Amino acid sequence: MQKAILGKKLGMTQIFTEDGLVIPVTVVEAGPVTVVQKKTVETDGYDAIQVGYTDAKEKHINKPLKGHYAKAGTELKRVLREFRLENAAEFNVGDVISVDVFAEGDKIDVTGISKGKGFAGTVKRFGTHRGPMTHGSGYHRGAGSMGACSTPSRVMKNKKLPGHMGVEQVTVQNLDVVKVDVEKNLILVKGAVPGPKGGMLTIKNSVKA
Repeated sequence: MQKAILGKKLGMTQIFTEDGLVIPVTVVEAGPVTVVQKKTVETDGYDAIQVGYTDAKEKHINKPLKGHYAKAGTELKRVLREFRLENAAEFNVGDVISVDVFAEGDKIDVTGISKGKGFAGTVKRFGTHRGPMTHGSGYHRGAGSMGACSTPSRVMKNKKLPGHMGVEQVTVQNLDVVKVDVEKNLILVKGAVPGPKGGMLTIKNSVKA
């Protein structure tokens, strides 16, 4: 069965197993999310559910979205996301999906927006090799050769150049669920996940498991 939920990254910590091993974990506050819309092949051409996460104040929601929530009969939500699930037909508008859909030992894929690192050079951005630091060299962390002179008289596509780094959608696959706290809506995920503290995350069961 396909499973998916939205969550917020709270930060990292570590827990100990019964054998005394230390496991680094990321604490994610996952759900509950409310089904706001149900899409079907007949009406939309595909099966999916749209879910809302985190209650919102009325002043933060525009009129079209207020009508959307009113039609669904649900509370106003700050975040809307759509999940294409094979078992989408099993859900109905108003259903609440909580963290208990996942269990300890599950394999999951976590998607988030990576941390922004501003304008970065090629060494930091792509891991390119730097020039010699001694023997009179005046070239250290530059972008390197821009290509041939008269032919083709331009910089080739895919040349590694300085630029904006981070703030991109990143998915980390095949992470382990170490623990699920249903009462506090928490998932403890082994290892690191994308984004800063407080960042939005999408958690799905792994496609490669």
